[in-house]
Amino acid sequence: MTMDTKNGSRRTTGRGIGLAAVRGLALALVSLPGAVLCFCLSLVSIALIPIGVGIVTTPYVLTGVRAFANSRRVLAAEWGGVRIPPAYRPLPKDANPWARTFGMLRDPATWRDLRWLPVDMTAGFVTALLPAVLLLYPLEGFALAIGLWRVFPDGYWYGFVPVTGQASAFGAAALGLVLLFLAHFLTPRLLGVHFRLTRAVLGSDQRELAERVRVLTETRRDAVDTSAAELRRIERDLHDGAQARLVAVGMDLGTIEALLDKDPVRAKELIAQTRKSSVEALTELRELVRGIHPPVLAERGLGDAVRALALRLPVATEVSVDLPGRAEAPVESAAYFAVSEVLTNAVKHSGADRIWVDLHRADGMLRATVTDNGKGGAVIGAGSGLAGVERRLGTFDGVLAVSSPAGGPTMVTMEIPCA
Repeated sequence: MTMDTKNGSRRTTGRGIGLAAVRGLALALVSLPGAVLCFCLSLVSIALIPIGVGIVTTPYVLTGVRAFANSRRVLAAEWGGVRIPPAYRPLPKDANPWARTFGMLRDPATWRDLRWLPVDMTAGFVTALLPAVLLLYPLEGFALAIGLWRVFPDGYWYGFVPVTGQASAFGAAALGLVLLFLAHFLTPRLLGVHFRLTRAVLGSDQRELAERVRVLTETRRDAVDTSAAELRRIERDLHDGAQARLVAVGMDLGTIEALLDKDPVRAKELIAQTRKSSVEALTELRELVRGIHPPVLAERGLGDAVRALALRLPVATEVSVDLPGRAEAPVESAAYFAVSEVLTNAVKHSGADRIWVDLHRADGMLRATVTDNGKGGAVIGAGSGLAGVERRLGTFDGVLAVSSPAGGPTMVTMEIPCA
């Protein structure tokens, strides 16, 4: 039993080292071209502001930079357990290009993103690549020991070992063995170094507390505006729907009372009509309550509420839930309506024929991912449904990240802190 436990532990450690190396290699291959492209486009677009072209292009370029930085924030949380909360200032929905450009340029978070890009393409690239190098480079030393050194008649340097014959090739293999031993301990830690470096540059500076207060103030204002709009919607729905039907029921009951003795047949017809109106009013009230807070959410939790929501969609939807318990009611409600909005957008605009929803909790975060196989092209911008989702999550200090290349697929990831 003890031997099985040790073998299982070794296999787990081996998988962890290999996974860290693969993730680091993937990060290195993405970070270098992505950071170079974003940095060059940003410099060119900002330089073109004086002649007017940059006024139009800069908001789009900086939005792309933010999306690139947010994707790294999500990976830092998922792969390294490193939280890097964003602190972007929200922009007015109806802002013109001039206001959007200079609103984004006045945001300190924008300049943190721009400072991070050259760091990511240099030190970030190296720290991401090191785990893979530390794991793969020893294989070259072993290959030299089994005869690869003969391919290099003039000798070959493996690290600091000059390989000129079989004896020195065995020395290269010994060095490779030492590096492999070091990889066993250092590979996962090196990937963590990459994410901590990212946090050091992308994270807020000494003015973090003031920035945090400002962001909370703005998100509170958004929450108040959203609540006021929701109250107006409820009042309008009650006035135009259920209230009007209930008034009609009251008037019909008065008419029935007057007709009971004079015209019983007509009274019976009105009774049937009144019963139908009362059923319709009750249905409207139930729909209104479901829109405020679905009963299944209160009774059975977020997982079952999202499953029930998926059953009503016209697109085949698969829901995967891994939630060990219930979160706070406001957090569950925010997550439910955020997932509902994203699913609605996917059904309306993506052209997808299949959707996947994943709900799980990790590191004190409630994470919801909605993926579809549609045409892609989804962006977070003023006037889009995703902008409303981002504001809703921002009230709870949540994060929204979107990956939606042209041609699809689209993956929307939402994170909300929860106990």
